[in-house]
Amino acid sequence: MEVALVVLAATVAAVAVFWPLFSATYPPITDLPFHAAQTSALRHWLDDSYGFRAQFDLRPLAVPYLSSYLLGALFMLVLPATTAVKLATGVMLLLLPAGLATLAWGMRKSPVLGLYGVPLAWGHLTHWGFINFVGALGLFAMCVGLALRTLDKPSRRTQIGLAAALVAVFFTHVFRYPFAVAGALGAALVTWPVHRRLRPILLPVVPSLALFTIFWFVRPREISGSVGPLDVHAERWAELVPAAVDGFTDPAEMAAFTRHLWIVAGAFVPTLVLWVLRLRTETTESRRFAALSTLAPLGSALAFLLLFLTLPMEIGSWWYVYPREATAALFVVLGVVPDAPAGLVGRASLVGALSISSLGVSAVVARNYAAFEETTRAFDATIAEIPKAPRLLYLIFDHEGSTRTTTPYIHLPAWVQADRGGWLSFHFSVMGASPLLYRSDADAVVPPPVPVRWEWTPQKFDVRRNGAFFDWFLVRRDKDPKRLFAADPTIVLASHHEDWWLYRREERDSTP
Repeated sequence: MEVALVVLAATVAAVAVFWPLFSATYPPITDLPFHAAQTSALRHWLDDSYGFRAQFDLRPLAVPYLSSYLLGALFMLVLPATTAVKLATGVMLLLLPAGLATLAWGMRKSPVLGLYGVPLAWGHLTHWGFINFVGALGLFAMCVGLALRTLDKPSRRTQIGLAAALVAVFFTHVFRYPFAVAGALGAALVTWPVHRRLRPILLPVVPSLALFTIFWFVRPREISGSVGPLDVHAERWAELVPAAVDGFTDPAEMAAFTRHLWIVAGAFVPTLVLWVLRLRTETTESRRFAALSTLAPLGSALAFLLLFLTLPMEIGSWWYVYPREATAALFVVLGVVPDAPAGLVGRASLVGALSISSLGVSAVVARNYAAFEETTRAFDATIAEIPKAPRLLYLIFDHEGSTRTTTPYIHLPAWVQADRGGWLSFHFSVMGASPLLYRSDADAVVPPPVPVRWEWTPQKFDVRRNGAFFDWFLVRRDKDPKRLFAADPTIVLASHHEDWWLYRREERDSTP
């Protein structure tokens, strides 16, 4: 029975995650096009016809955000760029229910509880494109669960699993790694009265700690920064839920999440009563472990909540810092839910209710993603003439056309680099928070530098100052942008579909 329900829960989670991703050719996830571009760079790193090695240095330990890119690059060996990136993104999002299931298992509870966390895979952070952060939250829960299991029933297998999970956190989101180590040590602290063990989790920490030590000394200055004076901002309580759930202007989104919260709340009391009654028939040790292990997710959630109330919006090149902790707190606190009922009827009923609410959230996301497909057909038609490895400058003036609360158009042209390689007028590399950093040697072929927030301020474009490096110019605007290129008569219209305009330079070959 348990195995069948776990398989059912895993299937529901997979459907709930992959359904929206494959509802559109280009999912309207704001930063996803650049994740795709960096994935493509790893896939085609040794193929000079894509131009990646001419412009980038690969620094996997200085900026170790690699897991989703490596996974996508493997998929890209046999699949188109869009399909490969969607698959890799789905795997990263599935780390949320997988991590919660592992945490439950480590707490001697049923892994089907992982279904509680499925809807948060489609929270605000995912729509922004903070895929690494979301995946790292799942890995954090996995680390705590594996630490609890290793302390509870020490074995070589769980130690290896914990070591691998910690390394995975390091290569997914390096600044969540210290939290994962703290979570593992916290698991030992809260269960100390039961087992009085620490040694089983010390060795698994060593490999990832060695990697983190190297990172600390070679990290670029752009991803370092002071948090400044910390104050408690009580007014942020009102932002807690919107920071986690605010992807669309569609009111059905909040309604679907609210239904899930009601199911979580409605199931809490009866499952708690049944769990307590069951624990009364078990040993004192089991009861103590159940109570003390609950402190691990509870303490972690309170820590993340405190960070949400105190951290600034920006740290160094990192932006949108404190709002991320809302999702972290709401996700990890799900680890305190009681175990699923022991009987088939009760457990199956819980799985069924959670499946319905999870798929309900997914259906809303899929519908909004499918609506975005209409606007990207014009994008595909417009870029059809762009060759391999173009030097492409893009300007996004018009952000209308989707139901997203944050524009999904701002980085959409980066899909050109993902599919065909080449150069872009703006790249995440300039922020120093990417494993691909622009080369600075004499042989580098690198686009000219741009000011901060260049991608958000297309009105700053001057063709004489900013256009000389490029041969292709892609603009999203509600009227012909020809005046932008009037000072350079060699730039002519190549293609136009709806709000998308493509210009090209006549006088030279686009191959660098």
